[in-house]
Amino acid sequence: MKKYFLISLVALGLVLLLAAFESGRSSSVTAASTKSSLNPVSPSSSTSSVSSDTGPAYDITTLAGKVASVNGTAGLQIRFSAFIEQEADMSDNASSPAPSSTPITPSFVLSSPLDGTSVIAPDVTANQDTAGAPQNETAIAVDPNNASRIVGAANDYVTRTWTCTISGTPCSALGDGYSGTYFSNDGGATWCCAASLDGSSLGTLIPGVDHLAGGQYDAGGDPALAFDSRGHVYYAGLGFDRTAPPSTVAVNKGTFDAGGNLTWSAPVFINQTTSPSTLNDKEWIAVDSHAASPFRDRVYVTWTRFIFNAHNGRYVQSPIAVAVSRDGGNTFSDPQLIVGNVLYSQGSRPVVGPDGTVYVFWDGSTRLAALDSIWMVKSTDGGLSWSKPVAVSQLVDIIPVKNTAFRVNSFPAADVAPNGDLYVAWSSLMSDAGGLCPNVPRSNAGCHSASLYSKSTDGGATWSSPALVFPSTDASTRTAIGYPQTQPDGSTLNAPAARPVDTLFPAVAISPSGLVYMSAYAADVVSPWQTCATPATPTAVGRINCLTLGPYINNARLDYVVTDLTTGKTNTVTTHPINTRYGFGGGFFGDYTDIAAGSDDNFHAFWTDSNNQQPVVWFYGFQFVPTQTNQQDVVTAAGSF
Repeated sequence: MKKYFLISLVALGLVLLLAAFESGRSSSVTAASTKSSLNPVSPSSSTSSVSSDTGPAYDITTLAGKVASVNGTAGLQIRFSAFIEQEADMSDNASSPAPSSTPITPSFVLSSPLDGTSVIAPDVTANQDTAGAPQNETAIAVDPNNASRIVGAANDYVTRTWTCTISGTPCSALGDGYSGTYFSNDGGATWCCAASLDGSSLGTLIPGVDHLAGGQYDAGGDPALAFDSRGHVYYAGLGFDRTAPPSTVAVNKGTFDAGGNLTWSAPVFINQTTSPSTLNDKEWIAVDSHAASPFRDRVYVTWTRFIFNAHNGRYVQSPIAVAVSRDGGNTFSDPQLIVGNVLYSQGSRPVVGPDGTVYVFWDGSTRLAALDSIWMVKSTDGGLSWSKPVAVSQLVDIIPVKNTAFRVNSFPAADVAPNGDLYVAWSSLMSDAGGLCPNVPRSNAGCHSASLYSKSTDGGATWSSPALVFPSTDASTRTAIGYPQTQPDGSTLNAPAARPVDTLFPAVAISPSGLVYMSAYAADVVSPWQTCATPATPTAVGRINCLTLGPYINNARLDYVVTDLTTGKTNTVTTHPINTRYGFGGGFFGDYTDIAAGSDDNFHAFWTDSNNQQPVVWFYGFQFVPTQTNQQDVVTAAGSF
């Protein structure tokens, strides 16, 4: 389907874009669940501007209103990051009882005997909390000077399980999505550090962004990491309010002392805005860590600037912006738009080549394009100027994998080889018979999600035809386990028909010697899962306490797979299939995964897992009797082929 936008909004959209962008420039640098089901706000509503036509209007002072606006734009495949969509869901923010209330004893806790109870070696859980708090959206980086030093990052909801109180309010009711980070000095065998449940220690939660970490924003997350050539590590994330317009991109600089301890600076805020017509989303960071580069240690941050019509709240466009630091992350340049006419964009990924050329990839389209594409621009002068966009490949943005509920995307991942060759990977909805699936309607019938990659040997001027990252996996079918299953009504749930394995959320890493690693989830198992017919209210309680069990459904499970394109060998690095139904009602399992490679040629894969079973006492401000439940953790594996 073509992307249809009202012609009358084109000129207005450009004006709004420039106005919002200039507004953001004035304060650009300072130091310091399921898809929304909300209906569009009526033009006569007191919370929206009066519309001059009969179309819908949206309350864009809130995340929920912005999400509704984007999701309500006909034909648009671009969406907010899953993290923003999850944070826009306010159903978890119901008022909680006082700490003296009787702890909740769940009637039923959804579980499966096919799940693991702990992550098994050689896989290692990077986050160290033990209270059932979710972690997801993984980023990982290896110090180029020390292959044993690794930093990981994730959205971290550990404060949702804190047992302390502040002025009589449970700390877990005040916490939100946070920017979490973990580090290892022994090649990923062990990780530091856990936050304290009593709130006395943040562990390695990033300081200065969120309220409980001394910052000004309700929530933060969507992490990305990169090392410079001197062993400093940079953490990029978002800061935003859920029911008010402020948002920012934040960058903290990490320094290791002689004992291997990591400390983080105060954040530098990029493009802080309080305008309802703008929202910063889906940032990523790259640092020129090449000692011989003319732009050594230059820091590049890219993100999506969602722009809305201030008059009626409708989505206008979402270009990619970049800001550059030339002083080690102390200050950043004013934002610069780099996408040309590819104004409907999301999921940017910057990478830097050995000669200092910086490349930015993203998923997007021009106006009225029939399909999205993976696009690329580059800068050869340290981010001062940028090339025109080059289309790498068309794609059909993927939809939730068959027999799952979590939100997905087709955002690219990329890296540059030591010889300058470029690799970019993404997921597309592919026909089981080969080729792209129809864009309208997008369906899992006869289609599946496949991870693809393309290569350029001429600096991104031309690209190879897309190839499957995991050809043998793509040619295989899901394994059915746990069937037949007797339903509560006495009927039988049998295994579903054979289906190709879906692969999604690919990651790319190239070692200094040129080994090309790629990784992704593979939905290679399907099993029964018993649903909840009557969850307790409010939503946060119902995610643990089920009052009445429902029927069984088919549930796809994930493994994490890594391939070495150099050798053509693929390994499954998970030790047990992952059940994505845990945490956030099964609707959010992270936007992406990641992989890094060290100077020792070892890869470090990093993904969200749910095979750790942990006790919950406090959850989103509600107290439970100690209750065992599987939750989302972030898990890593290291190796080579």
